[in-house]
Amino acid sequence: MDHFLYRDGQLFAEDVAVSEIAAAVGTPFYVYSSATLLRHFRLFDEALAGMPHQVCFAMKSLSNQAVLKLLGDAGAGMDVVSGGEYRRARAAGIPGDRIVFSGVGKTVEEMRLALEGGIRQVNVESEPEMEALSAVAVSLGVTVPITVRVNPDVDAKTHAKIATGKSENKFGIPISRAREVYAMAARLPGLRVIGIDVHIGSQLTDLAPFEAAYRKVAELTEILRADGHSIERLDLGGGLGIPYARSNAAPPLPSDYGALIQRTVGHLGCEIEIEPGRLISGNAGLMVSKVIYVKSGEGRDFMILDGAMNDLIRPAMYDAHHDIVPVIEPQVGVEPQPYDIVGPVCESGDTFAKQRMMPPLAAGDLVAFRSAGAYGAVMSSEYNSRPLIPEVLVQGDQFAVIRARPTFDEMIARDTIPEWL
Repeated sequence: MDHFLYRDGQLFAEDVAVSEIAAAVGTPFYVYSSATLLRHFRLFDEALAGMPHQVCFAMKSLSNQAVLKLLGDAGAGMDVVSGGEYRRARAAGIPGDRIVFSGVGKTVEEMRLALEGGIRQVNVESEPEMEALSAVAVSLGVTVPITVRVNPDVDAKTHAKIATGKSENKFGIPISRAREVYAMAARLPGLRVIGIDVHIGSQLTDLAPFEAAYRKVAELTEILRADGHSIERLDLGGGLGIPYARSNAAPPLPSDYGALIQRTVGHLGCEIEIEPGRLISGNAGLMVSKVIYVKSGEGRDFMILDGAMNDLIRPAMYDAHHDIVPVIEPQVGVEPQPYDIVGPVCESGDTFAKQRMMPPLAAGDLVAFRSAGAYGAVMSSEYNSRPLIPEVLVQGDQFAVIRARPTFDEMIARDTIPEWL
């Protein structure tokens, strides 16, 4: 569910007309619904009711500070995967004891930043990282809580570029080697083993891979406890998918996911952490763009937008589908026709959809890309020297720009020409 609905023939974000935002900030832009973000967070929180738990938003999906503060004020923790994300979370007011540091390539500088600023736990992904973290902790005179990320070799049956739990993926340590790695962790100074971490991928629309992974984690918990380790927290990752196409079958609900967690690991008495990103932020955002031209080609028509692959790269990178809808609701009886919907970037890959059925549109008309809140703005770039597009947050009948579009002068001024040129 989201809060982007047609009302009196216009698309609204909560109680604000999308066309009103476009007139104020220009196109293209992202717009997020506060009500949708909060609703989706609370669904996860309620799904784990009855178990000690912390829902940590995977901010790699959407990292604007206003969104982080909105969710943090509602009780969310944050899952960060870089020093920059850690700094963003702290700047948004998230306390260190609600921040989990994940990621396969943490640097010594990032470790020091987190240990000095406060951290809930570090999810360690390799023995070399564990040794480095131990050295940093000792140098600071602190003890850091850790989990070890285990790779359960479970096929999440998702896109190859977002699968993380198979043996050939770069993440975590093989579950078959967990006992020796945990033994090493117990010997290293400055580390306190508190639990197990697992994350098998993103955009999962079936609970079966989760169940397979979590049953392996439950078995490993018993083994590690028998070895003398204190396993009191299970970080089960995220990855629950969303319906990108309205015609798709609905993925499992957070309540179904919570019941699965209770069924597979609830008997262990552990605190549960989950790290949803896409399901909280994905359907909470639109990217809004304007038609520049409609061009007739050989056997097809092209709808050329002012939004491009640098603004929303998922279709070019993953062949991802986004529903694209007109901001002005089409009249009843208007026959749709096929368009290739493309951007202005000088790449054939700058194509959002091929032969997509759309009502006839003309230059100046607005369209909205649904389900664009996750991995949209965070993956955008300035390719072709195109400024990053604004982000807007709506709450009821209010809206605010939460990241402004830089001017060309600001963008170009970041370059420095050496004196010898």
